[in-house]
Amino acid sequence: MSVRNSVAIAAMDSRKAEEEEVSETRGNFMMRFLRMEAAGGILLMLATLLALAMANSPLERMYSLLLSLPLTVGLGEFLLSKPLLLWINDGLMAVFFFLIGLELKRELLEGELANPRNILLPGIGAVGGMLIPALIYLLFNRADEIAVQGWAIPAATDIAFALGILSLLGSRVPTSIKVFLTSLAIFDDVGAILIIALFYTDKLLLMPLAIVGLVLLVLLFLRWRGVESIPLHLLLGALMWVAMLKSGVHATLAGVLLAFFIPLASRHRKGYSPLRSLEHRLHGPVAYAILPIFAFANAGLALGGVGLQELLHPVPAGIALGLFAGKQLGVFLFTAVVVLLKWATLPRGMSWSSLYGTAALAGVGFTMSLFIGSLAFERTGMDLLFDERLGILLGSLLSGLLGYFVLRRSLRAV
Repeated sequence: MSVRNSVAIAAMDSRKAEEEEVSETRGNFMMRFLRMEAAGGILLMLATLLALAMANSPLERMYSLLLSLPLTVGLGEFLLSKPLLLWINDGLMAVFFFLIGLELKRELLEGELANPRNILLPGIGAVGGMLIPALIYLLFNRADEIAVQGWAIPAATDIAFALGILSLLGSRVPTSIKVFLTSLAIFDDVGAILIIALFYTDKLLLMPLAIVGLVLLVLLFLRWRGVESIPLHLLLGALMWVAMLKSGVHATLAGVLLAFFIPLASRHRKGYSPLRSLEHRLHGPVAYAILPIFAFANAGLALGGVGLQELLHPVPAGIALGLFAGKQLGVFLFTAVVVLLKWATLPRGMSWSSLYGTAALAGVGFTMSLFIGSLAFERTGMDLLFDERLGILLGSLLSGLLGYFVLRRSLRAV
């Protein structure tokens, strides 16, 4: 065999190995994602417990002072000054929404949601899981024009927390249930993004919005020219974030918009995906740092003096019942109707009882509910007589417990 033929065969073997590696990477991506989200959910629980412990101990003053610590970033005469809590909620959470945007784009183009048959069941379930909780909340708070602004709080699902609870059941949980819950939460996230954009946007300022539009045009031009520089895209995303912060549109939406301009497949490097590479790099910091920091900063509810009167206030009661009763009712009934009408079938390995347990687990709203709650009530500028976090924690806790025990009973140990 000639040297040339040997080189050619070696090159073919190398390309084949590279293609198999890419295929294997795509196939195992969902499993790596689920494992990381589950571990991140457990870390979220610990961060929440730490926040509650500090808020109900002599360290409460230190906890409050830390979150109100003013931080200023400046360039020349331009200064951006916010307390630490808002840097976390507006800044770090923009990275979280950027990751959501990357995940959504990948899922729509090549993931579970690329197949229309896989979209219908979790999509319809998500609609029910957002609609029924919102209606329950409005039923409790329709007479209060301030409280009514929190209608979207129980409509959210915290995928990290839910998968963290699911991971406690170990290997008995079929992958189909994890994928269904993840797909459901992705649709929930899309709904939350639309809700934030449409209903939690303050008075708009035209000049910053014009800058946002200009950045989007530049990103579109880079996409057309095939420019794949991640640092350049991130720099433009940071500029868009600042402009959105000043415009009245919530700044976290800049992360979602930027994500849709990150190319899935490279034009210059065969088998390389800028989007998947960036998504892989961000998963760790988001799951193990950003979301736990957000939970720590927002879950510090002082429970001293909380009694029946506080629990029965229409806002926390509406949120708790929306998450606990509304989520399981909406997800289960809407998906059941789709299956009974034979528009779709239950995922392999999922029974009616495990579907119900999964629907209950979707009532763990936590991170997204806390985030929407901060948007809903920070805009009133009033000292409210209720604390929405009480309803979020109670509804999420009850949903997590019910979902865990129903699934534990319905799933056979492997």
